[in-house]
Amino acid sequence: MREKIKQLTKDTALYGISTMVGRFLNFLLVPFYTNIFLPADYGVVTNLYALIALLNIFFLYGLDTAYLKFAASDDFADKKKVFSSAFFTLVITSIIFTTALLISGSSINKLFAVSEKYSYLLTLTGLILLFDALSALPFIYLRVARRAAKFSAIKITNIVSTIILNILLIVVLKKGIEAVFISNLVASVVTFIILLPDIISQLKIHIDKDVLKRLMKFGIPYLPGGIAAMFMQVIDRPIVEHLTDLTTLGIYQANYKLGIFMMLFVSMFQFAWQPFSLQYAKDKDAKELFSKVFTIFTVAGTSILLFLSLYITDLAKFSIHGKSLIGEAYWSGLSIVPIILAAYLFNGFYINFSAAIYIKEKSSVVPLLMGAGAVINVAANYLLIPILNITGAAFATLLSYAVMAIGFYFVSQKHFPIVYEWRKIGKTFFLLGIVATLFYSIQFFGIVELFFKTFLLLLFVGGLFGLNIIPKNELLTIKNILLRKKKDE
Repeated sequence: MREKIKQLTKDTALYGISTMVGRFLNFLLVPFYTNIFLPADYGVVTNLYALIALLNIFFLYGLDTAYLKFAASDDFADKKKVFSSAFFTLVITSIIFTTALLISGSSINKLFAVSEKYSYLLTLTGLILLFDALSALPFIYLRVARRAAKFSAIKITNIVSTIILNILLIVVLKKGIEAVFISNLVASVVTFIILLPDIISQLKIHIDKDVLKRLMKFGIPYLPGGIAAMFMQVIDRPIVEHLTDLTTLGIYQANYKLGIFMMLFVSMFQFAWQPFSLQYAKDKDAKELFSKVFTIFTVAGTSILLFLSLYITDLAKFSIHGKSLIGEAYWSGLSIVPIILAAYLFNGFYINFSAAIYIKEKSSVVPLLMGAGAVINVAANYLLIPILNITGAAFATLLSYAVMAIGFYFVSQKHFPIVYEWRKIGKTFFLLGIVATLFYSIQFFGIVELFFKTFLLLLFVGGLFGLNIIPKNELLTIKNILLRKKKDE
């Protein structure tokens, strides 16, 4: 048991490093772009990447999720048969989808506000989608094979290649926004080439109909669910552009990306949580363990939310050689960052609660829950943006994630009931509310000195211990549960 936990910890750390380093390096492109491109041009980049994120769901249509389940389980003895059936099917459908995308180019360019002079960017977009889809299953194979080091190295190589190519094309060769897509495409092709040996090692020139049927049955429900989830992440962009303009969209997107710090925390947790929850789901202490995990996640998440909300303006405006984290033209949107951070925190709550969906294989409810969040997101955007501008779009994102988290909670409690430590969770948010009220009151009176921000942060941390939200022995609880399991075995 000790070796299993040790291996899980090692893999989690490696996945966490790749996620953190990859996301952070990718985030460095935000100040790079916003200090070079005009907001309107950056708005075009934003819209096309929203298209990529959305169409990626269609290109995979749940096959990646299905392959992960059956490759990691004992349902099929021949794992190469599973990989081959999924991979060859994905090759065929990806080529079809890419062709359809290029044929309908003019309509899509119009829908996503891409001017005629940038119409050729859709070709690059289609090729990026194609190679990213073909790389999806090999990456999952590396996870199942517990080759976390290689997985992380390839992911980081992809991001580093993208950054280097961006600098070369934009700074040295003086290319415009097309450089963003050229860099991405080259990095995607390089990634696919690196993965080829792993692909070849798992291939059989055959598509097994029975295997494919099982894959489709399990994976297809994740298509509408994935579409709804992606809608919640990207649909606000075209709505903001439609109700305002490309300049406002560029400002919104640049500040939205500052939520990456909370996204990193949630992404690292998600990579570790899914295999961890499945591994310990049948243990007698599982529900107690999951409850403690949620409490610790909430405390850590709210601490990150508070810290970044207090200091994000200082971080964004901090200048080195005249270059700030985001360009001065984008500073007017900094007020939305705390809202986006809170939205990602609620996304983390939904990830906590979704463990029951995987454990009990209740994937049929996923489209309904995700769909509800997507509908609320769209409706709230159209309702709030005319009133609050981009702040309304940020609140729409927060509202949709909160509704989705609540939905997943009630469904998970029905199939896998857990007694969460709501008293501690309530105290944490009560404390956060007090500190937030003091902070915005101070801002109202024009007092925003670093001293007061630090005082508020210390007040929150002190309150966590003073209200017994984090007892001195709390961090040892999970360790004790795992030790009891080891003793029982």
